[in-house]
Amino acid sequence: MKNVLILMAMLVPLAACSQTERGAAIGGLGGAAVGAAVAGNPVKGAVVGGAVGAVAGALIGNANEPGKCRYRDRDGRVYVASCPDRGGYYSQGDPDYRDRPGGY
Repeated sequence: MKNVLILMAMLVPLAACSQTERGAAIGGLGGAAVGAAVAGNPVKGAVVGGAVGAVAGALIGNANEPGKCRYRDRDGRVYVASCPDRGGYYSQGDPDYRDRPGGY
């Protein structure tokens, strides 16, 4: 029962996270656990597994939120909201973006 309460206390803060942050946290914890169990050196395995798991979890979490962008308000808080509609054809990474219709 004590282990269940500890696990719940660890998972409650994830409810306020975006999919990307939640995926990184879960992937990092899972990767660290697997890395520590599989590697010959548990500490090194946990560090490497946690890093790989966090990156993979963040990528998977980000893929589950298409059309969502991260913004920062004037108080410095980060929030996730829908991205502005750019017509789906041009991106800011395009060198000719400013010359296209709708570009800035």
